Amino acid sequence: MATVQRFEDLVVWKLARELYQNIAHIIEEKKQKMDYAFIRQIDSSSGSIMDNIAEGFERGNRKEFIQFLGYAKGSCGELRSQTYRMRDKQLISEEEFQAILNLCQRTSNLIFRLMTKLQQSSIPGSRHK
Repeated sequence: MATVQRFEDLVVWKLARELYQNIAHIIEEKKQKMDYAFIRQIDSSSGSIMDNIAEGFERGNRKEFIQFLGYAKGSCGELRSQTYRMRDKQLISEEEFQAILNLCQRTSNLIFRLMTKLQQSSIPGSRHK
């Protein structure tokens, strides 16, 4: 099994990026109906998922990577909650709502699986080579 050398190669980061792109598209499409604070909040939480995965990976330490994956998973939960708020405010359709929830859940599950795998690993990380 090959070791991942760049965070950009992580499937979980790619999925988080896809989630961010979907949210960015919704923001662009619906920004006239959203207040600025809410736009900043959903943009921040969706970007935080992929950013924390990247930052944790780049730290080169397994324990820190797990910690940052935890932050990413938390941001994923925050975005799911904000998605309910978008639906409650009738900013997105039921179809958009379900698609975002599905992508959030897939991302969260993949983050959890990676965290579990890293917790079971004895490899300390690239910083310890």
